[in-house]
Amino acid sequence: MSVNSELKAYIEEKIIPRYDHFDAGHRRDHVLMVIDSSMRLAEVYGLDDDMVYAIAAWHDVGLVNGRERHHLDSAAMLMEDAMMRRWFTPEQLQVMHDAVEDHRASSGHEPRTIYGRVVADADHDNTALTIIRRTIQYGMEHYPEMSPEEHRERCYAHLREKYGEGGYMHFWLPESEQSPHLRELRSWMRDKELLDAKYDEVLRSI
Repeated sequence: MSVNSELKAYIEEKIIPRYDHFDAGHRRDHVLMVIDSSMRLAEVYGLDDDMVYAIAAWHDVGLVNGRERHHLDSAAMLMEDAMMRRWFTPEQLQVMHDAVEDHRASSGHEPRTIYGRVVADADHDNTALTIIRRTIQYGMEHYPEMSPEEHRERCYAHLREKYGEGGYMHFWLPESEQSPHLRELRSWMRDKELLDAKYDEVLRSI
């Protein structure tokens, strides 16, 4: 990874710490995972490291205003940060804006550029256990009134809707489409007893 040292220092000091205040599924460990996955894909496609690093770092900062419009808010916040103009041209910033805006899995359309496809895929390339953990944590935080069994059923329904065969989450790049994480999760989802065991394993660790 060959990222401008000043840009990297700025993002590490001013942008990444914002994730410490988000929900459990979108904290610092999440953005660092997205950055790492994005940079690996950037190398495959010969993309600009600085752009990819910044896109990945900014992709979820809009969560400070809530989840529903976070992809739009994240893109707007990137463009409003005057420091970004030190390292990027207006044309680069527009590509970065579009990539951040397009990263959301439920957006319903393909990202407009390769940069958008990279960060969108990196955002979803979690381990199967991490996906289950984030789903459980989201449910606990947003639906505290649910019983333990209701939380389990909500989790499984979300997994089917997003990650199951025909679910709305899919990868845009062939290198990502073969993700062993997705294949593993789908294999668990086909085996209720195994999925129950993995759910219980994650629950005990929270």
